[in-house]
Amino acid sequence: MKREVIRVEPISSWLERWKAPASAVTRAGNMVFVSGLPPFDPETGEIVAVPIERQTELVMAQLKRCLEAAGASLDNVMKCNIFCTSAKHFATVNAIYTRYFPENPPARIFVCIPEWTGPFDIEIDCIAMV
Repeated sequence: MKREVIRVEPISSWLERWKAPASAVTRAGNMVFVSGLPPFDPETGEIVAVPIERQTELVMAQLKRCLEAAGASLDNVMKCNIFCTSAKHFATVNAIYTRYFPENPPARIFVCIPEWTGPFDIEIDCIAMV
């Protein structure tokens, strides 16, 4: 089975500009993999320094956008990995995450990391089926 790279703008161009060795989305057969991405402004593709609530909303919106570009949706998500700079954000992230997965949420992990290379606190990746 061959891996297909799916471009999602402006995210894919941002990754290329920063020479990040990753694709926003890959698909093989009925499996879709969305990379963990920082909170991009959906218009400019630039990372925005905003509170954790808005960061989480932006990340979830781009996760949805990436899934749709691959022919999937949030309903197809099997597993999410959340990486965050502080356990203090757990309740806030959960409140926003629940809006996107109100019933029968996918499997998930919440991992605290010390820091990112930019002015943001969260990344979420996922695996979905089509």
